Amino acid sequence: MDMGQLGSILPLILLVVVFYFLLIRPQRKRQQEAIKMQNSLAPGARVMTTTGLFGTVVAVDNDDVILEVAPGIETRWVKAAIGRVVTPGDAPPASDGEVSTHDEPVERDGGQDSNSKQA
Repeated sequence: MDMGQLGSILPLILLVVVFYFLLIRPQRKRQQEAIKMQNSLAPGARVMTTTGLFGTVVAVDNDDVILEVAPGIETRWVKAAIGRVVTPGDAPPASDGEVSTHDEPVERDGGQDSNSKQA
């Protein structure tokens, strides 16, 4: 192999190494952490599914988790559908089945009426 061939292959090798360290390795680490979290689920844990449903773990079967999403309402989910364990400060619980609302209305159009916007 002469220096010309090595010089043309070196950028390709460097690209593969950078790709591994920036994309593959961090993704693998996140995946291992998610599996570890899903395997450590225990009854009583408050969780959020990957679809955004909050619930409390009632029971854990082999690959299934039974979540209580409302008093007396239990659903069965696969462990892979559990996105994260929620700590008490992450999501405020709604009291008496009421949905919490903001004190002030949210302005989405910068405070202008849609009819008075200039083109």
